[in-house]
Amino acid sequence: VARLLDAGESALAEVGGETVFVHALTPRPSLYVFGAIDHAAALARVGKLLGYRVTVCDARSAFVTPERFPEADELVVEWPDRFLRRAPVDATTAICVLTHDEKFDVPALLAALETPAVYIGAMGSKVTTADREERLRAEGVDDAGLGRIHAPIGLAIGARSPEEVAVAIGAEIVEATALARRRAAAGTGTASLLRS
Repeated sequence: VARLLDAGESALAEVGGETVFVHALTPRPSLYVFGAIDHAAALARVGKLLGYRVTVCDARSAFVTPERFPEADELVVEWPDRFLRRAPVDATTAICVLTHDEKFDVPALLAALETPAVYIGAMGSKVTTADREERLRAEGVDDAGLGRIHAPIGLAIGARSPEEVAVAIGAEIVEATALARRRAAAGTGTASLLRS
């Protein structure tokens, strides 16, 4: 039952030899977007559409403004890794690192890997991704940790514009979340009511 509640899944479960219906009522999941770029504004819109509580965080105050991110629920001017170390993160949280700067990327990803977030994604080309992986390995991240990072971020659908990239990222978050729900349901011997 605890796994179902953690995953926000409603399903039938066996409790004390009885079959009961567990109905999870959970708060909106969090989407943390690091890097106040055009792609982040588009992702904030997609995140809201998907039902997330969206936080945009960047260390540069000139870029983190309500005018640039009207859909964000929260705007934070802070180094991404510092924010992430104190932010509430659970098994429904999605973390997107769009900073394009190694002094932000690597520390933010290291902090993200310390969390139970369902999704961790990082923007960058295949070359940037390979370079970032080398830096993360140098910091002690193993294959399992690297495997948690979706990079390049988003499903490979040929996206080019910030809006298209945001849709690709949103779709990948939906996919990762659905997979986590299925795993949680399978791990508890429940019959999932979600058919995905």
